[in-house]
Amino acid sequence: MAQRFAGKVAWITGGGSGIGRALAVELARQGARVAVSGRRVDRLADAVRALEAEGVEALAVACDVRQDDAVRDAVAAVVARFGQLDVAVANAGFSVAGRVAKLSGDDWRRQLDTNVVGAALTARYALPELEKTAGRIGLVGSVSAFLCSPGFAAYSASKFALRALGLTLAAELHGTGVSCTLLHPGYVASEIAQVDNEGTFRAERQDKRPKLLMWPAEKAARVMARALSDRRRELVFTGHGKLGAFMGQHLPGLVHAALRRAPKAR
Repeated sequence: MAQRFAGKVAWITGGGSGIGRALAVELARQGARVAVSGRRVDRLADAVRALEAEGVEALAVACDVRQDDAVRDAVAAVVARFGQLDVAVANAGFSVAGRVAKLSGDDWRRQLDTNVVGAALTARYALPELEKTAGRIGLVGSVSAFLCSPGFAAYSASKFALRALGLTLAAELHGTGVSCTLLHPGYVASEIAQVDNEGTFRAERQDKRPKLLMWPAEKAARVMARALSDRRRELVFTGHGKLGAFMGQHLPGLVHAALRRAPKAR
């Protein structure tokens, strides 16, 4: 396997499960030392044990990305342990479901605080260290940044905003040596459907996303790692994801007609 991240240090928020954990494993396989952050410390500890069992130097840092101090302290902890930071991936996020007429202000604030503000803070506090290493920032968006679905206005709005953040940041970083890569997956196996509107994991919740379209997290991680290595500005992946993004951008009338016929979401 190509050691694209040999000698590098990577920090991944939301790294205790799903795409984040798979990316941590993939970057480690490609030579990186890895730090994972999140709110569920048990999941972080499990991820670190799995990485260390493979001979990888790893670190768990509890972090709520909505809090300035927590993100700043997480970066400091990573650098204190490893001496540098080369890759920061803002992956922490969840989905608030519900039609606009039913969502409260708190619902909207939870969604945007985690998916948008959290990513912005991750970039902000990582940047001083990344500038020292000509490093890389990754922002994990979604095909929902291009294609909206009834019942998921808050989630789509957060991913539209995240895309704006990433494209702006890429322009602001031009000439600094630091790159920003937007990563937009389609359906990928994760726990996102088992997290409620308050951001709490519910093991009993059923994932109703189409299983036939679902990519394994490990496959997604390989694609994401390559995009980060190549310093891609933006990447949409999974076949259905590319189709959805294309339609959302270039065939909005057709998409609107289809969405009007979609079953009513809660």
